[in-house]
Amino acid sequence: MADNDFVGGGFSTTAIHAGWDPDGRTGAVNVPIYASSTFAQDGVGGMRDGFEYARTGNPTRRVLEANLAAIESGRYGRGFASGMAATDAMLRAALRPGDHIVIPDDAYGGTYRLIDKVFTQWGITYSVAPVIDPEAVAAAMTPQTKLVWVETPTNPLLNVGDIEALAAVAHAGDAKLVVDNTFATPYLQQPLRQGADVVLHSTTKYLGGHSDVVGGAIITDDEQLDADIAFLQNGAGAVPGPFDAYLTMRGVKTLAVRMERHCDNAEKIVEFLGTHPGVEKVLYPGLADHPGHEAAARQMRRFGGMLSVQLAGGRDAALDFCARTKIFTLAESLGGIESLIEHPGAMTHASTAGSQLEVPDNLVRLSVGIEDAEDLLEDVRQALA
Repeated sequence: MADNDFVGGGFSTTAIHAGWDPDGRTGAVNVPIYASSTFAQDGVGGMRDGFEYARTGNPTRRVLEANLAAIESGRYGRGFASGMAATDAMLRAALRPGDHIVIPDDAYGGTYRLIDKVFTQWGITYSVAPVIDPEAVAAAMTPQTKLVWVETPTNPLLNVGDIEALAAVAHAGDAKLVVDNTFATPYLQQPLRQGADVVLHSTTKYLGGHSDVVGGAIITDDEQLDADIAFLQNGAGAVPGPFDAYLTMRGVKTLAVRMERHCDNAEKIVEFLGTHPGVEKVLYPGLADHPGHEAAARQMRRFGGMLSVQLAGGRDAALDFCARTKIFTLAESLGGIESLIEHPGAMTHASTAGSQLEVPDNLVRLSVGIEDAEDLLEDVRQALA
């Protein structure tokens, strides 16, 4: 897509309006779902507004891509069929056999699995380092390092990386910094403004926000990198359909108000869990004693709707907690309006078992939704009783 030229005001104004003006012919306020696999041409090569085939480009998807670029303060946005499709495209666009990548020591299990099981077969090597320690990240780099891959906050241990410091480390080694911003969302944090080269999202999560669509996105200011990603987007074809793009845009429009409620509710749950005798440790960037609290306070608007806890009773207590909640639904994924609970070691991060990224077996991750806070608190109370 071309540079995003929307000139807006605050975040919500941009989220609601960027990428689309009311239709000039019908006045439609929302972008239509262009359910067409192909587009008529005015003669051979005579494409209308650049559209020829829906894998290459679709009007609904184009609007979403412009919108996502705008809310991340970026120039170029590309939509994908899932967060993992976006991850795969990013890795293939930036890495060649013999290259090296640094990843978090508590990265999302799907990201780790893709790199460890697939990309290593093609001559890519990797090292792990804690995102909270830029010096450790620098030490993990080699002359072959092309990417420093960061989640902040991380999934599932909620560690926080100082994006400006990590960008400086990556750039000193002639590498690019990629920030998976899924947990924070562009409402809470905008990594490109802090020196990152690329922002990646699973739009399935907070951007869609309603647990009804799967998608991914890559946003960058780098024109050549965007061209490389666009080539893979079209050539490999892992693109979102027009209805997926429409649903994601619908979610983005309410992102700011939803994130405020997610954060409000998470803070109340954190306060309760912090005093419960059955809880060994609460992991949340908003806590003053969290090792990444200072960086989070500096680069995030608020501290998010995700938290994790380690139970004093070990794995059995963690599994029991997951089994006993009534409003918190036991399920993978996160970032929807409904509250979810999971055991990472047995669910989303099972692929890290036995590796450097293995998560504690007493760990429970909560995605705090936007239900009434007192109902959520009562659910947690009875589940831990």
